[in-house]
Amino acid sequence: MPFIAAGDPDLETTVEVIRELAEAGVDLIEVGFPYSDPIADGPVIQASYTRALGKGLKVEQIFDTVKTLTSTHENLPPLVGMVAFAIIFRIGPEAFIKKAEEAGFSGLIVPDLPGDEADEFAELIKQSSLDLVQLIAPTTPEKRVEKILNTASGFLYCISVAGITGARDELPAELNDQLRDLRSKTDLPLAVGFGISKPEQVDILRDVADGVIVGSAIVRHLEDVSDDASKASAIEAIRELADGMVAATHRS
Repeated sequence: MPFIAAGDPDLETTVEVIRELAEAGVDLIEVGFPYSDPIADGPVIQASYTRALGKGLKVEQIFDTVKTLTSTHENLPPLVGMVAFAIIFRIGPEAFIKKAEEAGFSGLIVPDLPGDEADEFAELIKQSSLDLVQLIAPTTPEKRVEKILNTASGFLYCISVAGITGARDELPAELNDQLRDLRSKTDLPLAVGFGISKPEQVDILRDVADGVIVGSAIVRHLEDVSDDASKASAIEAIRELADGMVAATHRS
């Protein structure tokens, strides 16, 4: 599941990248709603959000763009929105969920909504066609894990390390044990994020996870887009990375 920030460097490019990722055969695409005070995002994604917001990006523009995309692209994988609850609260939870449904999103990830305080929002989600993807970190207490599992649907976003997003050379040795423990407690698919950037890391997780989430390693290619040539180069690099990750996930 690749991550991209909506509107960086512009929504036209966002559409092109999503289409390219779809053609590469990714299973899901995570679409970030830029926010001025992101939770747990590292410098690469923070900068991406800043660039998008600096151009005056609005939430309604994201919904309109995604709706056009999902209604015209036949082979699009499910889209999952990564959105701060502050944005949802400002629009209104019920109204936001309705807009997300109408746009064609399949689920939401809400990083600043504590998993053990998500009951009310989870109930609203259950009345829609969306899933509420919950995050679990290595530092999540056991009792909180149980509460999170009670409100989660779709899949679990398993944070590989305590800290912020960003590409890393190695994954924690204890990650496999944490995933095996989660596997014994839920039938939901387990997708690992934070620090995933290389096809080789897929092999490490093959027997304990169902998916991998790649964010910063993709977003950084859009940092220096300033014209058509640099945009084409960035999209080519993203496609190459996506192709490598998809091939790795399909190796037996």
